[in-house]
Amino acid sequence: MNPLITLALKSGVPAVEKLLSKKIGDKDGPFAAIIIKAIADRVGTTPEELPKAVESDPGRVIEAMREVDRAAPDMIATYDRDLQLATLEAEQDEPVWMRAWRPAGMYLLGFLWLWNSVLLHVANAIWKTALPPMPFTDLIQLSGLYMALYMGGHTVKDVVKTWVAK
Repeated sequence: MNPLITLALKSGVPAVEKLLSKKIGDKDGPFAAIIIKAIADRVGTTPEELPKAVESDPGRVIEAMREVDRAAPDMIATYDRDLQLATLEAEQDEPVWMRAWRPAGMYLLGFLWLWNSVLLHVANAIWKTALPPMPFTDLIQLSGLYMALYMGGHTVKDVVKTWVAK
């Protein structure tokens, strides 16, 4: 185990320990690198030299970790905002047809739910017809498919990969 994580665990700075051990945040660790740099800056060393500082002056490192632990919520919010801005900037470079499916899908699903729940019944009452509603099971499956693609495409991909591996 990393000496920083061990020290964070022993000194009672839970946010720093979770961020360093990547229990919170991104998978590949850029945010953990930001936390390590923040600790190193407060200690007055470089991230590469921080393990030596843990051995030579653990009290100073613990105090730096406590400062970072108090600042962690603001750091997480800033990191999240930067990620959102980077995503928006990346999407601006895509052609409209590549990024339009997400809002179009949301509006379509919203309309289908409204149609099935309210508008169809109003239309049937006004024109005295008997148009059949879309089965709610189909609507739920369509909504689930959209959410899987838009909100959890990688989750679905990982589940399928797990099933195929068995």
